[in-house]
Amino acid sequence: SELRATLNVYKAVYAIAHALHNLMSCENGPFENKTCANIKHVQPWQVLHYLKEVNFINHLGERVAFDENGDAMAIYDIVNWQLSNDSRIQIKTVGLFDETVKEVNQISLAEEQIFWNFESHKPPESVCSKSCQPGTKKASKKGEPVCCFDSSVECIKCLDDFWSNHGRNHCMLKELEFLSFDDPMGITLTTITVLGTCLSVTVLAVFIHYRSTPVVKANNSELSFLLLISLTLCFLCSLCFIGQPTHTTCMLRHVMFGISFVLCISCILVKTVVVIMAFRVTLPGNNMMKWFGVSQQRGTVFFFTFLQSLICIVWLVTSPPIPAKNTKYFNSKIILECDVGSVIGFSSLLGYIGFLACICFLLAFFARNLPDTFNEAKFITFSMLIFCAVWITFIPAYVSSPGKHTVAVEVFAILASSFGVLFAIFAPKCYIIIFKPERNTKRALMGRQNVE
Repeated sequence: SELRATLNVYKAVYAIAHALHNLMSCENGPFENKTCANIKHVQPWQVLHYLKEVNFINHLGERVAFDENGDAMAIYDIVNWQLSNDSRIQIKTVGLFDETVKEVNQISLAEEQIFWNFESHKPPESVCSKSCQPGTKKASKKGEPVCCFDSSVECIKCLDDFWSNHGRNHCMLKELEFLSFDDPMGITLTTITVLGTCLSVTVLAVFIHYRSTPVVKANNSELSFLLLISLTLCFLCSLCFIGQPTHTTCMLRHVMFGISFVLCISCILVKTVVVIMAFRVTLPGNNMMKWFGVSQQRGTVFFFTFLQSLICIVWLVTSPPIPAKNTKYFNSKIILECDVGSVIGFSSLLGYIGFLACICFLLAFFARNLPDTFNEAKFITFSMLIFCAVWITFIPAYVSSPGKHTVAVEVFAILASSFGVLFAIFAPKCYIIIFKPERNTKRALMGRQNVE
């Protein structure tokens, strides 16, 4: 039978009775001047005052009391609906929620007002799954009852610059990653860059000091000076790739890289042409060198470098490189890098360098068997072989290296190719100039030709 209404009437009658009883047995009158109510002329508000203070236990063992809003303290049975084998619903009482405990023990946590009908006095675990962990999304399992879930009800996605913590209940700022000067890899590359720059400047100083000697003169001293200056710029441009990318460094790193390498290869290309023509001029009746003198050599280097400068200017005006945030490799990290902007502009810059390098390599390769006096072609061939090998292997390494390692691979390719050109072309000459001065004479150079 449904006795809830009857039970509430029963509680209400007894509450009024307790209030009237307390009113009659007044102690320390609660009204003005500590007076009590007149039992023969009771006012409703006086009864209401005592009704608010009612707090007793009925014969069912339930506490009857009212909160500050005048609402009865709630007492609920916690039940579990269970499906039996014959598809009937059975209701099992598994606990009790008693709000009156709060008034007795002065507690505020709802968990301490719940009493479970188990030996452990702890809430029962779901027959489907345990409670969902924070930071996960609710989803029903295939083939399982609808009460089973993999995760919590709501899943709030963090902003692009944030990532969830280990407990997946709080958004944390993502780690910023770039090749910095404080990073061990950055320190190593910076040290190598400074070393290469110092070596280039040292070799330049040696060539300037011994500019009047046959070895320096025989290898076109002016082009050698310009080549060493361009190698110094090649080493220095790698510093633009280290550090947090900015609008200035993103533009500077590519422009400086493109122009310095074209200047370097242009000098090598002109040196190769000069070597070939110098051999041809020894043939009777050949006056080819007068058509490719010093002015023509300077103009050729300037023309090739000007074309690269023009490519860079168009690229920077139309769609320049800009700093960008890359999150496609790591969800918990933001990789700061330089977006090249115009892919066509960047491809044109690299393609032009590769085109000049291939022409230089082919010319030097075909001239490698010239007499020993003109063995500059052998050194140029070897330097271009190193240069091309480095940049060919750079492509797959660049594509497969995520994060700051991408920039590190690019810097390594710049340094390796620069060192290859520096050592292949200038190491043999420096060895003769410094350690074998007796071979740094016109007679010694001519003597080797006569022997061969």
